Amino acid sequence: MSEYHNPVLLDESVTALVGDAFSGIYADATFGGGGHSREILSRLTPAGRLLAFDRDSDALMNKPDDDRLVLIHNNFRFIHNFVLAEGYKDGIDGVLADLGVSSHQFDTAERGFSFRFDAPLDMRMNTQAPLSAADVVNSYEEQQLEKILRLYGEVDGSRKMDSLIVKARAQKAIATTGDLDKAIESMLPSFASHKVLAKVYQALRIEVNQEMRSLEKFLSGATASLKSGGRLVVITYHSLEDRMVKNFIKSGNIDGTMEKDLYGRVNAPLEAVNRKPILPSEEEIASNTRARSAKLRVAVKL
Repeated sequence: MSEYHNPVLLDESVTALVGDAFSGIYADATFGGGGHSREILSRLTPAGRLLAFDRDSDALMNKPDDDRLVLIHNNFRFIHNFVLAEGYKDGIDGVLADLGVSSHQFDTAERGFSFRFDAPLDMRMNTQAPLSAADVVNSYEEQQLEKILRLYGEVDGSRKMDSLIVKARAQKAIATTGDLDKAIESMLPSFASHKVLAKVYQALRIEVNQEMRSLEKFLSGATASLKSGGRLVVITYHSLEDRMVKNFIKSGNIDGTMEKDLYGRVNAPLEAVNRKPILPSEEEIASNTRARSAKLRVAVKL
């Protein structure tokens, strides 16, 4: 499991979810390497149950031999459907989601998630999905491509960058990560090219996997799946998704629009447990640099 993915904020997130040993029903919405799931299972009594989700078929090989666990090969946006299908119509006690890309996905060259390798430009979390990053950069209209770079990657000079991509693909299809890097190399500063590339690859990955749409559906589905008093625990890694989670906890929608009833009370189904996000310790960041941007938010269903 550790070679596949090193779980971030492991103790903090699982403690926020289940505390000590308990016999409740929980969900790990992002199974990955199974690190969070194993820790949850270690704290559950024999009567406890855990549903886990992952759309990446590679993650299925990490399933522990534990009859308290049901591992579902599907997108976490459908969590409420599966909670009902498993018979938990009265709701479950807690949901945990770690929104980061797994180390395995970054470190497997042929998956195309990382600019560290010259590999097929793929980035699909579900390898059976029809849309790849190569499809995005080669077929999207110029304005659509610019919008993705600007909104999902917060790329400076997104309009100039998308023009470079369009110009390059007119000469030859952009099929690999190396092709993409070369197409935009004139915009990559020699002292910090990795920072610009990280933003570009983030933007394409989010579009390919429809991450923002899936997150919105997940937040609604997870909230609907919780019992009163149940907990939602989410680890985010960039400002876009953290803002969505924060807004949803505050207002019940990703825009943060405060809807009130006749008595002036906010119609929000959740209440934040921690006013500010919980951050990884310096020790954790030193041992796992991918934890450096993580933020943990915890909410309880009212």
